[in-house]
Amino acid sequence: MVEAHEFKAVVFDIGGVVVRSPFLAIARYEREHRIPENYLNCSIVARGSEGAWQKFERGELELFPFYKAFSQNLSDTVNGNIWYRDFCKRKGIQCPELPDTLRVDGREVSLLQSLLVRFNEGRMKLFGMMMRESSQYDPHILEAIRRIRAADKHKIIALTNNFSRNDTAIPSSELDFLGWQDGATPNKLKALFDDFCDSSTLGTRKPEPRFYLLACERNGIKPSEAVFLDDIGLNLKAARDLGMETIHVPIGGTLTAVKVLGQKLGLDLTAEPPKL
Repeated sequence: MVEAHEFKAVVFDIGGVVVRSPFLAIARYEREHRIPENYLNCSIVARGSEGAWQKFERGELELFPFYKAFSQNLSDTVNGNIWYRDFCKRKGIQCPELPDTLRVDGREVSLLQSLLVRFNEGRMKLFGMMMRESSQYDPHILEAIRRIRAADKHKIIALTNNFSRNDTAIPSSELDFLGWQDGATPNKLKALFDDFCDSSTLGTRKPEPRFYLLACERNGIKPSEAVFLDDIGLNLKAARDLGMETIHVPIGGTLTAVKVLGQKLGLDLTAEPPKL
């Protein structure tokens, strides 16, 4: 392990670390509409690099074509059920009853043209839910970033699967719906970092190794000189394979993660969170 004084940068994931994970909205939707837990997330992840979500994060799809393609992906219960049964087998859990059909219509709410997922007769503007969920900042991580900047010993880098390349030429009504009035990446968020590495502008995403290496190259560091925080195991594994020091940030675990980060950097990064 690299000693604390040898680290030159801290690399933060955004969704699920600096701000709340948009996938919390998926979990809430699944609960409300009796979809098996993690079913939709399995469908997103199992598509691999050619899935609509992954293409959107690499800036290869604009918003409205993404809605259509993403709807088709989530409507595919033939593959979705196969992937979910595999998920249950890997987790050692009993597979519940799975949906025979799952309809997705990305344009059902006329003017908003928002993403809708329909299970039985339930409706929800899922993508809008996801984006609004991820607008809430985590106070423990914000305090850690403030203290790292005050110490002036480490670069502070964002490495995020994001959508900012896609927020131009979108109707204002749709931006309002998504909570993107200041864009997919608000200036106040960018201002927290010395470098903001966005998948949609760089054309590569986690866990693709090229994304991590590009972030290091842009900042003149080796992977072994960085500590990386993320909430997704697959992203952390890719970072470790490249030589990065990693910290897992589970839901509700940001304070613990910040304490671990402080130990690695030799800094006191903990404090009572500010009242919101």
